[in-house]
Amino acid sequence: MDCRFWGQTDRGLRRENNQDTFLINKSLGLFVVADGMGGHQGGEVASAMAVSSMEAAVKAAKNLDLPRDVLNRSYSEASSAIFERAANSSENLQGMGTTMVAALLRDKTIFVANVGDSRCYLFAKGNLFQMTEDHSLLYEQYRAGLITEAEKNSKTRKNVITRSVGYFREVECDIVEREVQGGESYLFCTDGLTNMVKDEVIERILIETPSAGIVPRLIEEAKANGGDDNVTVMLLQF
Repeated sequence: MDCRFWGQTDRGLRRENNQDTFLINKSLGLFVVADGMGGHQGGEVASAMAVSSMEAAVKAAKNLDLPRDVLNRSYSEASSAIFERAANSSENLQGMGTTMVAALLRDKTIFVANVGDSRCYLFAKGNLFQMTEDHSLLYEQYRAGLITEAEKNSKTRKNVITRSVGYFREVECDIVEREVQGGESYLFCTDGLTNMVKDEVIERILIETPSAGIVPRLIEEAKANGGDDNVTVMLLQF
């Protein structure tokens, strides 16, 4: 199935460096967005290592390997590599980790994996749906009915990630799959977008903006609303 894609990352307005990394590898059918965490240069190192490890693992996969197995193994190898680098580092990288959302395209099926709060959205028939579930304290409190959606989305509440790639040696990713339909779009992003731009605004931009302009417009919207964090956006259109 034909697929067009765009990706862009931006430092934002308040951060000195960019700890986000993204990958588009059409030949592998692999698309990844990662948002690193950790003092010093830890976040940059962690997100870059996660993405490169993911790419290497998918390249090494056999043709008969199931996509879910490939993704699970890729996340596990990435987490182990980052954990080992931090544990044996003299560069003050202890405690580094990264979120990561990744898509693997196989024929007409998209497999989406995630750890942390970087997201994948489906945009279909004019409506935006969040496909992934955040691994964060706020999201888990919301899911348990302890806070409202407005409280979950409040900028005054500091979010805490409950699962990341590399903070521990082992990690388990969530995986969802969907048979792709013509006309659908899949949006991947870090929380530098979703903390700054409401879902209904993202949806409106997807409706109103020509395809090639969607990613830069979303990034500019995040910066116009404060640009508190690095922001990375990737779009696949079928």
